[in-house]
Amino acid sequence: MHNTINIAHRGASGCCPENTLAAFQKALDLGATGIETDVQMTKDGRLVVIHDESLARTAGLNKLVKDTDYDELAPLDAGSWFAPAFHSERIPTLEQLLDLLQPTETILNIELKNGIFPYEGMEERVIALVRSYTMEERIIISSFNHYSLVRCKQLAPDIRTGILYMEGLYRPWEYAASLKAEALHAYKYAVTPEWIAEAAAHGIAYHPFTVNDAAEMERLINAGAAGIITDFPDRLTEVLARRGA
Repeated sequence: MHNTINIAHRGASGCCPENTLAAFQKALDLGATGIETDVQMTKDGRLVVIHDESLARTAGLNKLVKDTDYDELAPLDAGSWFAPAFHSERIPTLEQLLDLLQPTETILNIELKNGIFPYEGMEERVIALVRSYTMEERIIISSFNHYSLVRCKQLAPDIRTGILYMEGLYRPWEYAASLKAEALHAYKYAVTPEWIAEAAAHGIAYHPFTVNDAAEMERLINAGAAGIITDFPDRLTEVLARRGA
């Protein structure tokens, strides 16, 4: 399996502030062939790239993204919490990330963060934006909200979806087929070589998260994982290079 996708989790979040343009650019520099990111929606309907529903942890404002207009969110410092050198980083819009990736061949995994707040119309907006960049074939939409993934498939049967889950899903490839999903984005402990093989036989890919240990990466590549989501794309690049990829 030389073609394991090296998916940088929130960008190269092991060495840069997560979900910033610095992290996404660094991921590309470190050999990532995929990027995973999180999308929330501002009060005025802009799609922004941030993991938490609240701005507190990474941008220092004790407000929810959904209650904040883009103009208030845009100037916030989204880098200093990680290291002072990143003070000029801002919360990117999804457009900015698509601008960065469009000229590349990078796969983009967009996680819809609509498990806590449903974000009315988010699926439509994300799909319309992806289509405006004609990047449909490089996008995987994932979510812990599986109703949302079904909605995405209704809106865009041509865009791949990945089912996010934490543990113990029984015969997950059958569940994936019932949602018309192409991939299982399973927590790394919910993955065995047998399940990867069985899923692959049913045309379903495994992209486990979040795998930062080189030995664990080796184990999952040997098992046939189609992609690996990691905070350290450089480590996975090294593992794949050692294997002669």
